[in-house]
Amino acid sequence: MGEDQMCLECLQQRIQTDFSDKLIFRYGISDSALPFASRAVVQIGLSSGGDKVVCEEISPQLVLAVVANHEDECQSEYVDGYPSENVKDNNTYGKNNTPSSDIGQCPAEASFGVLNDEIVSLAFTEDDPQCSVNFSSTTPAVVESEISSTSYSHIYSCSRAIAALSPVAYVGIGSYSTIEDLVHKYLSGCLEDHIMSSLNLLIEGKQTDQDVANFLGLVGLPSFTEGSIAGCVRHPNIAPVLGMLKVPGYISLLYPKPPYTLENILHYSPKALKSDWHIRFLIYQILSALAYIHGLGVTHGNLCPSNIMLTDSCWSWLSMSDKRRVKGNLRSMNKQVPSISPPRVTCCMENCPSQSLYADLQLSPSTDWHCDFKRWWKGELSNYDYLLVLNRLAGRRWGDHTFHIVMPWVIDFSVIPDETSDAGWRDLRKSKWRLAKGDEQLDFTYSTSEIPHHVSDECLSELAVCSYKARRLPLSVLRSAVRSVYEPNEYPANMQRLYQWTPDECIPEFYSDPRIFISLHSGMSDLAVPAWASSPEEFISLHRAALESDRVSRQIHHWFDITFGYKMSGEAAVIAKNVMLPTAVPMMPKSMGRRQLFTRPHPMRRGFEPNSNYISTEPAPLSCQLQGNQSKINSKLVSKDFSDPIQVASEKFFTEANDLGKLEEAISFCEYGRNLSPCYTFHQDNFGENTSREKELTNEHFKNKMPSVPRGDSLEVSDIDLSSLLEYLEADDSVSMGFQELLLWRQKPSLGSCSQDAAGDIFSVGCMLAEMYLNRPLYNPVSFAAYWENSILPGLIEELPPHAKLLVEVSIQRDWERRPSAQCLLESPYFPATVRSAYFFLAPLHLLARSGSRLQYAAKFAKGGALKSMGAFAAEMCAPYCLPLIMASLSDVEAESALYLLIEFLKCLKPQAIKTLILPAMQKILQATDYSHLKVLLLQNSFVREVWKQVGKHAYLEKMHPLVISNLYVSPHKNSASAASVLLIGSCEELGIPVTVNQTILPLIHCFGKGICTDGIDALVRIGGLLGENFVVRQLLPLLRNVIVSCIDVSCIDKPEPLQSWNSLALIDSLVALDGLAAVLPREVVLKELIQDQICLHVKVLTQVHLELPVLQVAATTLIAVCQRIGPDFSALHVLPQLKELFGELAFSQEITTGAGSSGRSLKFSRSKIDEEALIGNRMDLVLLLYPFFASLLGIEKLRQCCATWLLLEQYLQRFHNWKWEYTGDTSKNAAESINAQRPIFSKIPTSEYNPARLLLNGVGWSIPQSQGARGGKSSMNYKPPDDPQRTPLIKHVATLGPGKREPWFWFPSPAASWDGPDFLSRIGGLKDELPWKIRSSIICSVRAHPGALRTLAVCHDECTVFTGGVGPGFKGTVQKWELPRMDCVSGYYGHEEVVNDICVLSSSGRVASCDGTIHVWNSQTGKLISVYAEPSTNSSYLASSLPMAAKVISDQSNMLNSNTLSSGILSSAFNGSLYTCMRHIESDDKLVVGMGNGSLRFIDIVQDQKLHLWKSDTVEYSLSSLVSAICSCGSEKLLMEGVASSSSWIAAGLSSGHCRLLDARSGNVITFWRAHDGYITKLAAPEDHLLVSSSLDKTLRVWDLRRNCPSPSTVFRGHSDGISSFSVWGQDVISVSKNKIGLSSLSRCADEVRNDGEQRILPQKLYMSDRGMRNLSVLSSIGILPFSRLFLVGTEDGYLKICC
Repeated sequence: MGEDQMCLECLQQRIQTDFSDKLIFRYGISDSALPFASRAVVQIGLSSGGDKVVCEEISPQLVLAVVANHEDECQSEYVDGYPSENVKDNNTYGKNNTPSSDIGQCPAEASFGVLNDEIVSLAFTEDDPQCSVNFSSTTPAVVESEISSTSYSHIYSCSRAIAALSPVAYVGIGSYSTIEDLVHKYLSGCLEDHIMSSLNLLIEGKQTDQDVANFLGLVGLPSFTEGSIAGCVRHPNIAPVLGMLKVPGYISLLYPKPPYTLENILHYSPKALKSDWHIRFLIYQILSALAYIHGLGVTHGNLCPSNIMLTDSCWSWLSMSDKRRVKGNLRSMNKQVPSISPPRVTCCMENCPSQSLYADLQLSPSTDWHCDFKRWWKGELSNYDYLLVLNRLAGRRWGDHTFHIVMPWVIDFSVIPDETSDAGWRDLRKSKWRLAKGDEQLDFTYSTSEIPHHVSDECLSELAVCSYKARRLPLSVLRSAVRSVYEPNEYPANMQRLYQWTPDECIPEFYSDPRIFISLHSGMSDLAVPAWASSPEEFISLHRAALESDRVSRQIHHWFDITFGYKMSGEAAVIAKNVMLPTAVPMMPKSMGRRQLFTRPHPMRRGFEPNSNYISTEPAPLSCQLQGNQSKINSKLVSKDFSDPIQVASEKFFTEANDLGKLEEAISFCEYGRNLSPCYTFHQDNFGENTSREKELTNEHFKNKMPSVPRGDSLEVSDIDLSSLLEYLEADDSVSMGFQELLLWRQKPSLGSCSQDAAGDIFSVGCMLAEMYLNRPLYNPVSFAAYWENSILPGLIEELPPHAKLLVEVSIQRDWERRPSAQCLLESPYFPATVRSAYFFLAPLHLLARSGSRLQYAAKFAKGGALKSMGAFAAEMCAPYCLPLIMASLSDVEAESALYLLIEFLKCLKPQAIKTLILPAMQKILQATDYSHLKVLLLQNSFVREVWKQVGKHAYLEKMHPLVISNLYVSPHKNSASAASVLLIGSCEELGIPVTVNQTILPLIHCFGKGICTDGIDALVRIGGLLGENFVVRQLLPLLRNVIVSCIDVSCIDKPEPLQSWNSLALIDSLVALDGLAAVLPREVVLKELIQDQICLHVKVLTQVHLELPVLQVAATTLIAVCQRIGPDFSALHVLPQLKELFGELAFSQEITTGAGSSGRSLKFSRSKIDEEALIGNRMDLVLLLYPFFASLLGIEKLRQCCATWLLLEQYLQRFHNWKWEYTGDTSKNAAESINAQRPIFSKIPTSEYNPARLLLNGVGWSIPQSQGARGGKSSMNYKPPDDPQRTPLIKHVATLGPGKREPWFWFPSPAASWDGPDFLSRIGGLKDELPWKIRSSIICSVRAHPGALRTLAVCHDECTVFTGGVGPGFKGTVQKWELPRMDCVSGYYGHEEVVNDICVLSSSGRVASCDGTIHVWNSQTGKLISVYAEPSTNSSYLASSLPMAAKVISDQSNMLNSNTLSSGILSSAFNGSLYTCMRHIESDDKLVVGMGNGSLRFIDIVQDQKLHLWKSDTVEYSLSSLVSAICSCGSEKLLMEGVASSSSWIAAGLSSGHCRLLDARSGNVITFWRAHDGYITKLAAPEDHLLVSSSLDKTLRVWDLRRNCPSPSTVFRGHSDGISSFSVWGQDVISVSKNKIGLSSLSRCADEVRNDGEQRILPQKLYMSDRGMRNLSVLSSIGILPFSRLFLVGTEDGYLKICC
């Protein structure tokens, strides 16, 4: 531990004294298991104003490293060398960051001559321990003489290196305001924004500055790799230092704290390194940073995973602030080091208040578990100290409340601990969670959870830690971590209550710090100690003594197993009820978590002594009650003889043991756990190696080893343009260098490392690379010593992939001169071109620049051709780094750049990558509730069509379409609502009527009453006008009629107030939509559909006495519009008679005499957004709305003739509204105008411009913006009837169709037939939950597709095209292409000789593959054959007859891979084993997996037009081989939503014998093989990554959980009386076919439907004709689902294709 280490309390006091109490101190960063540190995590408040320390908004976390001046004289003099004026103006950034002697000269360009001749190291050296940047000891004397002849000083050389490594750092006097300024500049992105701006200018072809050239040289542009090292520009993989702040006696370094380190990833989320490519990419970044610092003449010296920092996107930063070399792991192998005691652990601050708390610690600053375990086992190390060691290895941090040091509770505080009694002692064999919750509750949680678990993923929560330390923490921390409202009485008042309250474990403060009991808050009392302790100091003494007692020492190893050991996983965790809840997304990086240190039981402690001080009333001194001072530490851990390390260890460390069994257990465990002390550094001086050979290097030899650095002018920036950048980016996905190229690279004479220290960094890189692949360290102290002494490589190296193994072996060579330089490794074939291209594209995105500048760069570069040049794979790797910029809060200008970037990714990525990466990002943008200009851009028709083009309509409908509709309800922004409306209107024709009805019309109608805006209703009306009169009449009007009737029925029922409110709003939305449709329909249609054939809906609403007044007003107003539309004659003939009852009721109402009061309910919402006079006040106001209108429309005399109560109504109007009919002789129109003039109350809302939805919704508190759609300036409710009664309607009239011509989708029925009544009003969930698929088993269309049996069918993703395969003329196989809109066969393929048994639509190319024993690939547009695939067969006559003459037969012998064949079989003579039986298209790879008659699987590359490998595998139970009857594949698409879209991870093959084989898709190895059915397996499907559904002729449908080692059916569906020939799955719904019946079942398990044996019943149903009700008697052979059309297709044995609903 360095001399500048402080205890955490002193460190906090030091920092807040130097700066301010406003600086939020989070926790100290300790480099050991001890609570001492020189670095701290801090934050500042970002809110302005006020003196409060904690603000509502705080900055990201920062690291403040405190370095004493005497610890680093170079850095101190560097800071002191700045001119005073630069310090005062607080503006010393970037290029101004130079010492006073070199003002006007870039620091990185100054004195290159010095750095050409010397190597400096950031690690301490023995020659000058006060210099953090020192000359290497390898520098020869001749070089030293050259240095002395120059005019540059040694300190200046260090200053130059410091400046080059931190070019953006502010240097000056430290203060809180300075830190605030630095943080704001960092967050604003202005520190390096000038580089990004210059780069944007370069891409645009404009003039830029030299900084761009310097930066491009850093990231690998070839023109700059030779001799150009720029110190004015920060390397993107070097952690940025924001400030070097001078305070009295210290220098404080301020830099951002990334969320992760490589150590975090390796320990808590190793799957975050998603693939081999990601490992290479990360190593490439590290090597690029090393090449830069080595080029500067600087080495790191302490390269390890904890010093590799990772940002949110896992971009690496090399930390240069940690100057200490870790020698703790090496000292055990140093034969020259004598046995010494651990150094005394103290705080460097004088008068430290915590000095006595840590006086008895027996740990050394460096963690060596191997040594510490032995000391603990022997009794030389206390339980407390060993617990600190385990916490350090698990990554837990002192002072970090989210990941605090954890210790066990050992007593329950009810009585004083007494070893002679069992009372009060905690059972350490059970977790505290288990003790608190009880076994019964944990068993219930485990059995009922979707993911079985007993406990959460943390044994010590932030809530518990802050509650424990509540007396000492600021109230602001308690409010944020415990409860927002501070209530002191809610915190446990005493230790016994605290123990009973918490299910979490203890913290070390309760064993060491009595101050934790003393409250700093006036409202909170001190934490009371138990009655058996007189003071906190006595309690701490007794509590600590209990922890070190014999009783605890004999049991604590059980607690180790639960918290850190083997009981964290596997069967042991289940038995211990300690199964943890796994991470939801295992591929997401984590900075904390439960690390399992051991996978075998931890040995019980052996060396402890009896202690009987526990019942003493006077506590003994703490140091007397603790153990650990009985012997010295023997640092010489490993003998020179490595032939028998166990024997050596036993002789040296376990000679006092008497129990041989315990001795062997401890030795074995000690050897097993050596990987907990990894080694990453290689220093020969630690082994006493004679370095005289090094010092004899000649000057010439040394110079040859130096990296090239510039001595003159570098290449001008004018030599760079966009074309040169694109040329460097070019990478061919299909071309990759193999292992042979890597072997040739190794054999080439290459430039080795320039110094021993630089070679040490390369050694560390090799160790880290191996650990990334192995998930465990390559070297531990023993294997490292064996390698050094005898050149024995660790056995783990054999487990590495060949390419990684070669690179690791090169990097860890014992002879440091033979290790390649970092630059040489960067140029090796290990890194494919895609890695270099991606790095070059992404590096500028990680500059400290504004997000808008970075997004602009990515968009411009991509639009210029960058993504296209680097290829689809590299573009896919770049997408996760670019998408966060796209999804950030964007201005309108930035949104345009984001759109360009998205479009480029759509064009360059493969469909699977778009679905995995781009569509989820677009979903998040569309889901945002706030307004976003980017959202509006994504809703443009042109962008959506680009999505259709790349991934198809199926993906759009599933991922995007529901979100488009969501922008039309619940108060959307007017711009996004308008864009969504226009998009729905523009896409309806191409989607087709079934999809439009089910995915657009029905969701919009289900939004009625739930806040749908005017644009939503406008979209529904305009879609009706666009799709034609028949569509409106057959689809929309029945639906709206059903909604209105349902709402009227609900209004008569006593329902809760929320439901009645939704009901009223839904009724208004329906009336408004009806009004809009009436405005665009011909007069005759309006009369027929709304008035003549049935009771007028408007009148029916008006006669309801239970409806709210706004509903009645909207009904009256829309009725007036309808009457104006049909004219006075039809109004008098059809409407007025229906109004007699209403007029009669109103005439004899009590209100007719009083004129006061109101009937009906009123919506209890605010009416602040509309004039009160615009709303009717009571039901009698309907008279004022209707009577004057009909008087003007029909004439007063005709109205009086039809209305018997006219006198009463007119008297009412004259008395209360001063209305009296005055005959003027004018037309009805003039009369209406005069009447309106006599209605002052309603004159503000004339009928022609009246918007009923706005009126009501504004009146009840719903904000409806008046958006102006792109296709119309007014909403759908503002349609004005034209003057010309013979106007041309706005809909498409269907002409009389001639023979053979039919209207598109003529067969599609209205979903109103399956209307579920009032139930739709009770649904409140998302749209997907609101629209269940209700299957009616009705045949709505049938057509004869084949003369013979229809054996298979395949549905295209657009749900408008279907391919059927079966028996054609002459009993030959045919494939027919059907267009569903008119049910016409438009083309087909007739090249098969045998019956077609399977069809696959190859969506990527418009091709179709069909199988009849051979595979035919043909063009779906022209029907022309492209290629044929077949296997060699002894039956040559069949092969010759089955292939057409024009076919291109591919029957060559391909590479044959034998998987783990379970046994061999004999081919059956009943079926030719070489024939293809079924196939499966793997979209991610665009390959076909084909099943064969002999049980094998053949892979076919469709793109390359060639057969690939063959997996041969036969069953074990039968002598006759089984043919592959069904194939299914499933991959990691759902598991890799944040990562790379990979190909299928497994392939399942169903066999005719009833067996099922699961194979690894990458290797072909059989994962498992089981008997799935008792008969022929007809089909397999994978609705989820871990689920497999199978059907068979044994009449069952089974669901298999593949997460189990031996699959067993989680559900068995029975009920069919015949074998199941096929089934289809959509979501959780399964439709199976058996003979002439279908079976409906669900994968979601319902407790009331699943029997005890896991079986579920299928209720078979027969299909009926929808028109005549006749049963379907045909045998069903196949089935396909049109999920978005809510239809399904069935094929029959007599050749019919039937569409069903």
